[in-house]
Amino acid sequence: MVFITQFFQEIISTIVLLFVAIVLRILSAKIVRRYSKTSEILEHRSNLVIRYNNIFISILFFVVLFIIWGVNTKDLFVTISSIITVIGVGLFAQWSILSNITSGIILLFSFPFKIGDIIRIHDKDFPIEAEIEDIRAFHTYLKTKEGEMITYPNTLLLQKGISIIKHHASDDKEFTD
Repeated sequence: MVFITQFFQEIISTIVLLFVAIVLRILSAKIVRRYSKTSEILEHRSNLVIRYNNIFISILFFVVLFIIWGVNTKDLFVTISSIITVIGVGLFAQWSILSNITSGIILLFSFPFKIGDIIRIHDKDFPIEAEIEDIRAFHTYLKTKEGEMITYPNTLLLQKGISIIKHHASDDKEFTD
């Protein structure tokens, strides 16, 4: 009982913070799902954005929780900045992975083409004309008219010139089996 009376304000603040974090996660998930339905974005892509958003909200939750319970913010920020620095160095070493994730998120929101579209990638060394089979966080699956499956990094999709030959809504597709 002494614990409750001594830390009453911290307990109430923690309960309010927990409630706010849960509400934020639910609301952000609903907003992303509503946007994905109106934009005809695939469910697994919207789930990926929801997962990233939930991670961000959880990190913020723990930072605020540490502040509420009186953890020395100077020590907390030194620890967090050290962790972020180590992660940043590791991610910089793996910049292609990070750029593919970022490109996947950009493709999710700008969505210049959709699954089923037939595209031409203007690459002087390796030009590709293929149908988009799937768009994932790191790469896009393409299927050529010869039936060859190509895994193409999302970063290159944003860097190369792309022509949309036929939209997926077309009745007659060239590359169907």
